[in-house]
Amino acid sequence: MSKWLKRALIAPVLSLVCGLMSISISAEEIIIKADQLRLNATLNLVTDSIDEGPLVLLVHGTLGHKDMEIIANLQTLLADEEINSLAINLSLGIDNRQGPFDCAVPHDHRHEDAVEEIATWIKWLKGQDVNHVLLAGHSRGGSQVAAYSQNADAIVMGQVLIAPSTWSRKYAAKAYQDRYQKSLEDLIAVATQQITNGWMPEPTSLVYCANALKVKAASFLSYYQPPQTLNTPDLLVEGGLTTLVLGAGDDQVVKNLPQQMQLRDFSNVEFIMVDDADHFFRDLYADDVVEAMIENIFSLLEQD
Repeated sequence: MSKWLKRALIAPVLSLVCGLMSISISAEEIIIKADQLRLNATLNLVTDSIDEGPLVLLVHGTLGHKDMEIIANLQTLLADEEINSLAINLSLGIDNRQGPFDCAVPHDHRHEDAVEEIATWIKWLKGQDVNHVLLAGHSRGGSQVAAYSQNADAIVMGQVLIAPSTWSRKYAAKAYQDRYQKSLEDLIAVATQQITNGWMPEPTSLVYCANALKVKAASFLSYYQPPQTLNTPDLLVEGGLTTLVLGAGDDQVVKNLPQQMQLRDFSNVEFIMVDDADHFFRDLYADDVVEAMIENIFSLLEQD
């Protein structure tokens, strides 16, 4: 049993004696270089050093950011449980990106870019002598974490997928037609006709951005004719990384996750439904997410 785990297991007893002691939290922005872009993240430390105890790496959802409500809440609650965390900003093709994505900015990003960026952050953590990382991704971030986990570094001990995104070509076509009143198949045909690294010839709606002025054809195809599955349950495999999937009982964004998870009976995958929670686990439902994370961490450390 690790030194940290022994200390964590006796922490409830100590807290009865030292109930008036407060937790000291150190929040720091970390910036690292990846190719031509700078990536940034918020590091929350409740230990004396980053390499003491496990760390949770958090990945936000579609066009989101590290300071959005669900990610900030999870970092705060993890700190309350004396767990270090690193909330990363996916660059979405923008140098040192901060805050919500601006739809007016040229779209030169792909869904699969996240896998390389997660790998870059894991490499950085490894360089800081962190030995135990739990990955946690919300919504599309869950899908991106699951894609990375197929070739995860040895320091990654497990993953928690929070209302991870599902996808099918048929549903994507219908949703695009309903949202933007345009044929997705027609636009995919236009995108495939563009030169390598070329732009869509006219303003194009992409994900949540209506009539974005500049969209790379490769970006459009990545989200609507992907080179690999965007459907998170399809990324789960028997014998893969230990995985906890959390569904939201009142999810109006990802609606068919429970039905799909019923068809995946893997020894390394557990599915838990959080009744009445919405897609963003607002209010007290974030506590349920963190409680599940903590139980997952303890279980994984006991196996180490």
